[in-house]
Amino acid sequence: MAFPPDFTWGAATAAYQIEGAWDEDGRKPSIWDVFSAEPGKIWNGDTGKTACDHYHRFREDVALMKELGLPAYRFSIAWPRILPDGRGKINQKGLDFYSSLVDELLSAGIEPWVTLYHWDLPQVLQEQGGWLNPAIIDAFVEYTQAVVGALGDRVKHWMTFNEPQCFIGLSLQQGVQAPGLKLPASSITKAVHHVLVAHGKAVDVLRARGGSDYCIGIVPTTQTMIPATESPQDIEAARRATFCHTSVRPIIWTLSLFTDPLFLGTYPSDILEVIEKDLPQGWEKDMSLINRKIDFCGINLYSGKRLHADAQGNPVMNPVPAGFPQTAIKWFVEDETLRWCPRFIHERYKIPVVIAENGLSMTDWVHLDGKVHDPQRIDYTHRYLRGLHKAIEDGAEIKGYFHWSLMDNFEWSEGYKERFGLVYVDFATQKRTIKDSGYWYKEVIQSNGSLITG
Repeated sequence: MAFPPDFTWGAATAAYQIEGAWDEDGRKPSIWDVFSAEPGKIWNGDTGKTACDHYHRFREDVALMKELGLPAYRFSIAWPRILPDGRGKINQKGLDFYSSLVDELLSAGIEPWVTLYHWDLPQVLQEQGGWLNPAIIDAFVEYTQAVVGALGDRVKHWMTFNEPQCFIGLSLQQGVQAPGLKLPASSITKAVHHVLVAHGKAVDVLRARGGSDYCIGIVPTTQTMIPATESPQDIEAARRATFCHTSVRPIIWTLSLFTDPLFLGTYPSDILEVIEKDLPQGWEKDMSLINRKIDFCGINLYSGKRLHADAQGNPVMNPVPAGFPQTAIKWFVEDETLRWCPRFIHERYKIPVVIAENGLSMTDWVHLDGKVHDPQRIDYTHRYLRGLHKAIEDGAEIKGYFHWSLMDNFEWSEGYKERFGLVYVDFATQKRTIKDSGYWYKEVIQSNGSLITG
């Protein structure tokens, strides 16, 4: 049985991870340029200065996408290319690059899906307080207006933010990603609220330009909570652990901190009683703006944890068995990762779901025959797509799947150590080689997933 006839298949990247050209054509530093330059912050001292050199090789890369048979490509815009000073003067050369990329994609029959913010905040805005400064909301609106003004005649699919849990939690709370801060809970709460308001205002900008012709979403992330059995008690415990603040995970990683305001117009009560004292004054007036109608909830999912319900129905994590399979980055391989979380999201919010990222890192290399053999990536993706198909059979409305990533790239604090791509990149020569998994994924797309489901 194939996937739904209108299902979208694609692959994804992010600007800072592939573009390079960090100081060309008017671009100024982002927080990741500054963070990467600090000794000890990135594995092996790697930086994104060159990355995959996509800025100069985008036509070659689009040709690879066409060879892979991708119907859609998700990519992000680099804010520092468009507004190098964060606000004010627009850098036309930056817009021209993305306009040329969109034209190249459309000429190849590939639908562009644009993410406005995938972590590369202009450094100048960070120096003004970044996401803690409420002025960043209007800065993001200005940036959105510039991008949609240049691309909105051809781009119909838009995502406002990618993984706010990461660029707030990992970056501002844990300090392991740019800009590398360790702020108190009160500051984290304000950053969350500012991001949500910025999203709502950006949606207004997009709707004003494209109306119902635009398909608009946002892309949070989480770790799937998987019921140990399919008993009603275990399923409810997994659902509760997904959306309720429990001992299972910190508040910043509780999905409903972001998704309840977006889709229900309110912070979840169990979280609100913890964070209300730290929300900006007058926050209640912002909720209708945050709760703008959007067309889908994107979700990035890579792994899951199994849990069961105790006698009181509370979620309790199962211990991980010894030797349980892991990817190269040491994330557990859980076959039903793409089944339960998308199902829970659709059941709670009654909105279509798009898997905006899913994939795995492997220790790939070019073999003696000149090819890149990655059978584990094929097996992993097969398993996960089978789980996604179960979510559809369970009644969830799933509209698309984007593999992470199109090509090996700069994996943030992990540098070039982790390879997630369907395409192998030799970073010394920039030679691209389609991996076995890329050709396999092409067959999956051609069969609309019936290769997976039989």
